[in-house]
Amino acid sequence: MKKKRVVIALGGNALGKNYEEQKEAVAKTAKVIVDLVQQDMEIIITHGNGPQVGMIQNAMDQLACTSEDYKETPLPTCVAMSQGYIGIDLQNAIKYELYSREMDVKVSTILSQVEVDKEDEAFRSPTKPIGRFLTKEEAEKNEENGIPCMEDAGRGYRIVVASPMPKRIRELQTIKTLVDAGHIVITCGGGGIPVVNDGGKLSGVSAVIDKDNVSSLLAAELDADYLIILTAVEKVAVNFGKENQRWLSDLTVDEAREYIAQDQFAKGSMLPKIEAAIRFAESAEGRHTLITLLDKAADGIAGKTGTVIHK
Repeated sequence: MKKKRVVIALGGNALGKNYEEQKEAVAKTAKVIVDLVQQDMEIIITHGNGPQVGMIQNAMDQLACTSEDYKETPLPTCVAMSQGYIGIDLQNAIKYELYSREMDVKVSTILSQVEVDKEDEAFRSPTKPIGRFLTKEEAEKNEENGIPCMEDAGRGYRIVVASPMPKRIRELQTIKTLVDAGHIVITCGGGGIPVVNDGGKLSGVSAVIDKDNVSSLLAAELDADYLIILTAVEKVAVNFGKENQRWLSDLTVDEAREYIAQDQFAKGSMLPKIEAAIRFAESAEGRHTLITLLDKAADGIAGKTGTVIHK
């Protein structure tokens, strides 16, 4: 019987917010991953990197401020650092869990570049805040130098970058080869290292690719059966936070689009997950997206909980 191929997009609660939290979080995450492997599933893991890439960039910025020998580190380089830092912790946690259960399964982390279109409209209207908080004076100086900034929830100012749509995962064939060989693969961390293709030369760009969007693309390219988007709630709801709130277990693509038209999903949280879920679910027959909690992933695949989106 053919194994189910599953792409799992880990949210921040699966990784923690700092080094100590990450070590603790990935140990719990590894147990869920290996549970799914024991159910005869092929697993590919993607993950966010918000707190981690912020830590790295803040540290590198501080270094540049205190030493004349160092310049600011480009965002794509910081994303690459975060992929390695998160990937090795997650990889080792999964390996140890496999070892504890006497399972001989290989685990690989692939640093991945994700190509975007340099003409993407997102570059004309950057909206994704990154890095440390700035004073108004620092933000104004950045603006004078052509670096867009915005106020972030009354906490100060931050640099903003574009969030373009992913077009091509450059290491896709390597990922496919490892998955076909039975490896658990960790890849596309933080949405991938954003690059543009200039006549065959890949160059990093200052952007943040949405992790759920690239997970949807990866799942489609790998011909996965399931895309699992892990989040902070067990199910998706409509009328969220209101007296008539209703949890959803099963959604067709058309129903999901209707709820989007009704503005049922918050733009900064659930909406991009639903949109990514739709893109994968409609990419071919038999493909399903599950949105749920980390520890409910297995039950969700079994149809016991979570929100499933399908054609």
